[in-house]
Amino acid sequence: MSKVRHVLGISGGKDSAALAIYLKMLYPLMEVDYYSSDTGKELDETYQLISNLEVYLGKSITILKAAENSHEDPFDHFLKMYGGFLPSSNTRWCTKKLKLEPFEKYVGNDLVVSYVGIRGDEDREGYISRKTNIQSIFPFRRNIWSEDVIEKFLANDIIEQTIASLDQLDFGSAKTRIMQVLLKPISPSYHMHNKLNQLLELGVKETNYLIYDYLKTTAYPLAQDTAYFPLLDNEDNLVRDDIFKILEDSGVGVPAYYKKIDFDVDGRQSSYARSRSGCFFCFYQQKIEWVWLYEQHPELFKKAMAYEKDGYTWMQNESLEQLTAADRIHQIKNEYAKRIERSKNKSKFLVDILDEEEGVGCASCFI
Repeated sequence: MSKVRHVLGISGGKDSAALAIYLKMLYPLMEVDYYSSDTGKELDETYQLISNLEVYLGKSITILKAAENSHEDPFDHFLKMYGGFLPSSNTRWCTKKLKLEPFEKYVGNDLVVSYVGIRGDEDREGYISRKTNIQSIFPFRRNIWSEDVIEKFLANDIIEQTIASLDQLDFGSAKTRIMQVLLKPISPSYHMHNKLNQLLELGVKETNYLIYDYLKTTAYPLAQDTAYFPLLDNEDNLVRDDIFKILEDSGVGVPAYYKKIDFDVDGRQSSYARSRSGCFFCFYQQKIEWVWLYEQHPELFKKAMAYEKDGYTWMQNESLEQLTAADRIHQIKNEYAKRIERSKNKSKFLVDILDEEEGVGCASCFI
């Protein structure tokens, strides 16, 4: 039986960093390989975070680089290949070439369990590889399993199989109720997520053991791993505040670009920061984040602006040169400050407001 590799990608963001710390704290005997995909266009704070994590983890983080034999940074190399065509939300060649392909080359044909830092308060799935030798696990959520695993486990045609598994497991008084839920077939009025949530409410560990028992009948990497999988007993559901606490308590610290910086507009006090990791010119940035880059990292903003030529721009309907006009910056700050004020009833934390956009983008970059 082939050895299963356990890997965790460090994006430079808070969630993946916190996940590395979390796994080290809770499962110190688990052998995890850490990697980070370097586009050559990261903020300095990203490299500092990776350095801090290496000290905490006591091991090196493997740096993956696309176009290894090129004399240019990976992004610049592929930008030339694409004829100067900048990536966008509709054409994310940067994700494919700079993140996914280096990762899948790093994995090769090995059986791999990949840990993903999507939190319990996020409603998104994240990157799921199409390669059958890669399986994603989400330790911060009650449901640690990926969507494809859940779909197969809850399929109506294996209800008898799951009931047979239930008979072999000791779930005490919860067993009867779990059986009732398992016997109810998925239908247009009873969706897969309804069934999953009912099972999780009856017992997170119990649901994990049922799914794990099912996985043993499949070709998923965990089915090939003879070692005990400790996350089966994990009932944690971590949210944003937990992530910041893990980073601060560990001494690794929160990446500096998350820390708010005050500004004044029309006598109104407000604050801005960056909501995501990734390239400094990421096209998923909010307008206020471009202003942040312009004012806090003017040299990087100039580099981002230099890429805008031949009609290609990072944002639709507005170039970075247009954005730097004094009246435009004033307008962006003013609109943003008003939005924060409107959002205060919903959340008092700036990061909560910025994070409204956090889930938008390439999960392989931002987790």
